[in-house]
Amino acid sequence: MARIREVTLHHPKLPLIKPYRLSYKVHHAYEPFIAEIRDEDGRVGWADAIVSTGYTTETPEGAWRFLEHHAEAIVGMEPESAKGAVLDASKGNANAATILVAAIEMLEGSPILDVAEETRVPLLTPVSAVEPDQIREEVDRHVADGFPTLKIKVGFDVDDDLRRVAVIQEAAAGRATLRLDANRAYTREQGRRFAAALDPTDIELFEQPCAMDDWEANAAVAEVSMVPVMLDESIYDLPDIDRAATIPGVGFVKLKLKKLVSCERLKAGLERIRALGMEPVLGDGVGVELNCWMEACVGRLTIRNAGEMNGFLKPKDRLLANPLIFEKGSIVLPAGYVPELDMAALDAHLVRRRRFARTAAAVGGATAD
Repeated sequence: MARIREVTLHHPKLPLIKPYRLSYKVHHAYEPFIAEIRDEDGRVGWADAIVSTGYTTETPEGAWRFLEHHAEAIVGMEPESAKGAVLDASKGNANAATILVAAIEMLEGSPILDVAEETRVPLLTPVSAVEPDQIREEVDRHVADGFPTLKIKVGFDVDDDLRRVAVIQEAAAGRATLRLDANRAYTREQGRRFAAALDPTDIELFEQPCAMDDWEANAAVAEVSMVPVMLDESIYDLPDIDRAATIPGVGFVKLKLKKLVSCERLKAGLERIRALGMEPVLGDGVGVELNCWMEACVGRLTIRNAGEMNGFLKPKDRLLANPLIFEKGSIVLPAGYVPELDMAALDAHLVRRRRFARTAAAVGGATAD
């Protein structure tokens, strides 16, 4: 296959329609890093990921430095070798590595990203309202929009969280499945008290109650929970999936593309979850269109519940010339769909950009601007 001719890194800032509140931070804008990789035959691959401070040990500035270093290094390499080089360096840098590896997968024409016939991938959506009347209005709106599953962020105050969940259950009245997500904010004792007090009606799962590296605390919550526990932030590789399968009460594991680094590895991880007797969940609510498209392509082959790749619906502006189609609570993937970036829209929101190109003087050499 033709060698990589150039890699361009883009960093836009996209204000959100409304703040996205998590237990550990509030997003007012998304700032994805985007890789544009072109080969000598003119083929192009794109990928993005958002490196969110507080989600992992990775930081945006550290990720940008990783991208600059490896973008320059892979110019002049064959795509397969370039993927291997970035994968070898991905430990501790999974979010950043994904941006380059997934872009190369698109460049190569990965069959995972080749949609032969129109496919719909159902999505969930978060319930943001806090006051009972506003909750009822929001739930009615989401149900009318066709969302089969609603997500409830908890991890703030146990009693307040329980009251809000009860109001949402009453408002949903069997019309939607509910997922609860603490984003690892509870202590062991708080998580156990919350999980043991739940009314399980319409609740599918309770996600990541305690700290990502506190497996004992998460297991203790799963032991008393009235609904199955799902691990998310604790899971980064296949051994983590295997470990989750040994914990009574853990019935779900969630993966994201930016944790498994490649579409191929993501598909294998989701298949492994099911093979071990758990149910896989997929998707990133803190992601934009390229990432959501790739996750939807993987999801159509691997999951049978609502995907969480809904981040592309949150920004005020979209970056694709042919935006992802959202209809009746689902991503619609038309046959043969391939995303194309709208460069004018990207430029309008640009924070910074770096380009690395192959020099004429030496194979593998690169210039940067």
